[in-house]
Amino acid sequence: MNLSEATSLITQSGLPGGTWADLGAGSGLFSAALAQLLPAGSTIYAIDRASPEKIVYPIPLGIQVITKQQDFEQDPLLLDELSGILMANSLHYVSNKEALLRQLATQMRPEAVFIFVEYETQQANPWVPYPIPFQELTRLLHRVGFAQSTYLGDRPSVYRSGKMYAAAYRR
Repeated sequence: MNLSEATSLITQSGLPGGTWADLGAGSGLFSAALAQLLPAGSTIYAIDRASPEKIVYPIPLGIQVITKQQDFEQDPLLLDELSGILMANSLHYVSNKEALLRQLATQMRPEAVFIFVEYETQQANPWVPYPIPFQELTRLLHRVGFAQSTYLGDRPSVYRSGKMYAAAYRR
């Protein structure tokens, strides 16, 4: 997937500026995609448990992307008043999703947005050990207090049959 495709997949109108976290940022593709959608003055923490990589994708002027090595599932983020959290292809590695999402929600502003990119499957495999299809994710986010859901779109998966989807949630 290239930057244009990633940006198109997560496009959501009215994203609040401020401080965001991209959890499981990897190479920074979705951090850079998010940067295309946020207003100037915003900051994105690109967090990954592997050693942080330099973001090689273009970042618009006025947006700061800070890479940070951290296991977001095990260690507190130490970020408060987040305007949003992006989890692109990372929630499916978390076994206790509800506990993690409840903890993350405490670090988010009332108007904050959760954005997810996941696989529309219930079949686990080594690369998607704890899958969560859209309807299941929506029920989970409602329990956590994010009652407004928006299906942003989907695309075929290049790694397996089926598709990837993107969704946004607000309180």
